[in-house]
Amino acid sequence: MQFERFNLNILIMNTIFKSVMLGALALAISTTFVSCENEQSETLPEQINDQAVLDGFKQEVAFPETMGELTTINLYGQPVEVEEIDGKYILEGDMIFTKEDLVSINGKSTGRTTRRWPNNTVYYDIQGSLPNQQRVTDAIAHWETNTDLVFIRRTNQSAYIYFRSGSGCSSSVGRTGGRQNINLANGCSTGNTIHEIGHAVGLWHEQSRKDRDQYITINFQNIQSGREFNFQTYVQQGFDGDEYTGTLDFNSIMLYGSFAFSANRQPTIVRKNGSTYNAQRNGLSSGDISGIGIMYPGTGGGDICDGVAPWSSSQIYQPGDLVTYQGNLWRKLSSGWEFVGPCGSSRSSGKSIADLNDITQD
Repeated sequence: MQFERFNLNILIMNTIFKSVMLGALALAISTTFVSCENEQSETLPEQINDQAVLDGFKQEVAFPETMGELTTINLYGQPVEVEEIDGKYILEGDMIFTKEDLVSINGKSTGRTTRRWPNNTVYYDIQGSLPNQQRVTDAIAHWETNTDLVFIRRTNQSAYIYFRSGSGCSSSVGRTGGRQNINLANGCSTGNTIHEIGHAVGLWHEQSRKDRDQYITINFQNIQSGREFNFQTYVQQGFDGDEYTGTLDFNSIMLYGSFAFSANRQPTIVRKNGSTYNAQRNGLSSGDISGIGIMYPGTGGGDICDGVAPWSSSQIYQPGDLVTYQGNLWRKLSSGWEFVGPCGSSRSSGKSIADLNDITQD
């Protein structure tokens, strides 16, 4: 009897605890989120169509709380309006250009077709203090699973992506030739990280394609004052970029949502029939994947060990790292190592490297 009373007390306590937690959750959702810098839960349902939540989950912004000074820079031989914040030039919210970056960009742009990573190989590193590093490894795994790009942990390479903490979600565009940062605030999700990697490998925003006016209407009267320049097409910005899909892709992970940079909670982008849509940050769309396939075509089954450094007893390895050892390729897991295959094997034969990326971060 005492045991049953004890169990009943536990049940009552659990019921009270659940009620309190549900109330706290309702309060947290009602307060919403004003920027991707705030902590976000990736388990909120996609159907929540609240402007502030959309801003936090769907819209990547380099400096969510800061309005920069509007200035004009020379980008790819053309004058382009950007925001200058903290010595950096911000285009379309989350694409960052530095003064050093501009010096290295010469001549006329070919838009999405320049600044590729050679041999389909992207080197990267992760800041040790970056919270929730699994969002990075999961995003990389998604890219490797769906494209012919390979991501290798940097050893001594001078050109690499550095995932680090930042005030928002942002990235450079394409390979810069040095260390280039992908900045991730605590609220930047795995989907936001996939989006920023898209910029780092050379993708721009979908709504800026030169033929976008055939598919969407920009409501400039609803855009925050001073940020109208974020909605220019590539032609208006002076780019002559190529398009790799026949139409605007409403499923692209690189597309702004309908309420991006809204000044009045009214849509800034609508379909031609006037309806709104939600930006998705679940993963690369089929259009994204086909476009990347043109930018980074398959290598025809190159050696899986190409570009991978041999194992070293003096090196500290993190989950996801690749090494060669005694003629074989190995991947570091959260506990131990996993055999990938013998060096000399084709990336397209047998079990691919991408299939082994579903790992759990400690």
